[in-house]
Amino acid sequence: MAKSKNQPKLELIKAEELAQQQREISVAAFFEKNRHLLGFDSPVKALATAVKEMVDNSLDACEEMHVLPNIIVIIKESGENRYIVSVEDNGPGIVKEQIPRVFAKLLYGSKFYRFFQSRGQQGLGVSASILYGQLTTGKPAKITSRISPKKPTHYYELHIDIAKNEPEIVVDKEIEWIKDHGTKVEIELEGKYQKGRLSVDEYLKQAAIANPHLNLVYIDPLKEKVEFKRVTNELPEEPKEIKPHPYGIELGVLIRMLRNTESRNLRSFLTNEFSRVSNAVADEIINKTGLKPDLKPKEISTQDADKIFRVIQQVKIMLPPTDCLSPIGEDLLLKGLKKEINAEFYAAISRSPAVYRGIPFEIEVAIAYGGSSFQQDELVRVIRFANRVPLIYQQSACAITRSILNTDWKNYGLQQSKGALPIGPALITVHIASVWVPFTSESKEAIAHYDEIIKEIKLALQECGRKLQTYIRKTVRVKEAKERISLFEKYIPEVANSLSILTGKKKELIVISLNKMLKKGLPELIAQANGENQNGKAKE
Repeated sequence: MAKSKNQPKLELIKAEELAQQQREISVAAFFEKNRHLLGFDSPVKALATAVKEMVDNSLDACEEMHVLPNIIVIIKESGENRYIVSVEDNGPGIVKEQIPRVFAKLLYGSKFYRFFQSRGQQGLGVSASILYGQLTTGKPAKITSRISPKKPTHYYELHIDIAKNEPEIVVDKEIEWIKDHGTKVEIELEGKYQKGRLSVDEYLKQAAIANPHLNLVYIDPLKEKVEFKRVTNELPEEPKEIKPHPYGIELGVLIRMLRNTESRNLRSFLTNEFSRVSNAVADEIINKTGLKPDLKPKEISTQDADKIFRVIQQVKIMLPPTDCLSPIGEDLLLKGLKKEINAEFYAAISRSPAVYRGIPFEIEVAIAYGGSSFQQDELVRVIRFANRVPLIYQQSACAITRSILNTDWKNYGLQQSKGALPIGPALITVHIASVWVPFTSESKEAIAHYDEIIKEIKLALQECGRKLQTYIRKTVRVKEAKERISLFEKYIPEVANSLSILTGKKKELIVISLNKMLKKGLPELIAQANGENQNGKAKE
C-alpha cells in the first residue's frame, strides 16, 4: 500500500530516551491504581473491607497481649456516600515510633516471615484502608494509641506518600485518653451503607460467631446500637511459631535461604532452618546428594541446591508440628452459632490437622438446621471463615464452596440439584485454620483450590452431614408422621358418620374403634419414619 504524502514521518526513538522514561514503582502507587486487588472495588464492599481490616488488626493485637478483646465499631455518615469509620480496642497499643509506619506504609508488618496462625500476614490491611480513604476523601487517618497508664497517649494524623510508600505526618501530639492501653483508628472514606448478607452488619455478626471470646459494640450509620456479647472468657489457645517445612519450599526459596543463613555448614543449615529435620534426616539428605556435610551454605552452587531440593522430596520427613494452629473448637463453634443463629439442631466437627505443600492446616465444619432463621425451600446459607476471619465476598470462587457443591447432600436429607447448593432450612459453616492460608488474591476473600484442602473439607462436611441425617430421620420425619396422624384424627368424626350410615352401627362405637386403630398403628408409623422395623432394629 502506498504511503500518503500527508502522513507525518515518524522519528525513531532511541534506547537512551526509553530508559529515561523508566522508573521504580512504589507499592503504594501500584495499589493506588489497583485498589480492586485489595477489596475496594465498589462503595459497598469498600466500607465492609475497611471495617474488616481494622477489626482483624484489633483482634490480633488483643490476643497477642493475652486480653479478652473489647472492640467498639462506630460508622457515621459525613456526607453523600461518605462515612467516618472508627474502630477502638483494648489491645497493647503501639509505641510512638512505630505508629506512622504501621498505619501509613504498605507491606509493613511483623508476621509475613513468621509461621504461625494469625489473621493479618501481609502488612496490607489497615494501611490499604487508609490509602483508600486518602484517595477518595483526601482526609488523613487519625490514630490514637497508648501502651500503658504510665505512658502518654499519642495522637497522629497521617497521609501516605504515594511515590515513596512512606508516612507523611500531618499532626503529632499528646492528648488525654481515658483508656489505660489500646488503639483507636478513624478513617473517612467513600462508601455505601446497606444491610444484607454482603454488608458490614453481616461481617460483624459472623466475626462474633468465629470469635466467641469477643465482646463487640457496634453503632451503625442509622445510630442503631448492637452488642455482640462474648460467650466464653477463655482466650484462644496461643499458636506457637514454627520453622518452614522442607516439603513446603521451592527451589528459589531454598537458594535464598542458603545465601542468607547464619549456619556454618550444610548439616546445621538443614537442622536449624527447617522443622522436623533431625540430624539423622539431615545426614540422609546429604548422603543422597553426595555433598559434604561441612560445606558452607553460601558456597553451594545453584546446581547443588537443585540436587538438595530434589532429594528432599524423596526423603521421608515427619509432617510439621500442628501447635502453630489455633482452631475455634467444636464446643465454642457451636456456642458462637447458637448465640447468633436460631435453629432446632446444631452439629460441629473439627478434623485432625492435615498438610498442603508442607503447610499445616485444620478444617472445622458446623451445621445449623431448622428454626426461625431459615425458610424451608431456600438455598442453604454458607458461612466461610479463614483463621477466624469471615469471608463474605467471592463465594463462588472459593474452595469451600466447591467442596459443598461436590458433596451429595441428598444422602444427608437435603434436596440438591446437580452442581448447585443444597436446598433446605440450614446453614453450613466451614473454617480453615492455617499458618498460611492460600487466598486467591490480596483481598483475602476466597481460598485457592488445593486438592488436599478440598479433600479435608469434604470429609468434614460428610462427617457433619451424617449427624444431620440422623437428626432428620429421627426427629423431622417422626414429626411429619405425627402431623399426618393428627390430620387423620380431624376427619374421624366425618368418616365415622359415613360408616354409620352405610353399616347401621352407632357412630360413637365407630369413633372408638377408629381411634384404637390409629393408636395401634402409631408406633409402626414412627418406626417407618425412623427407618426401623417393628422390633426397633434399623432396616438394612
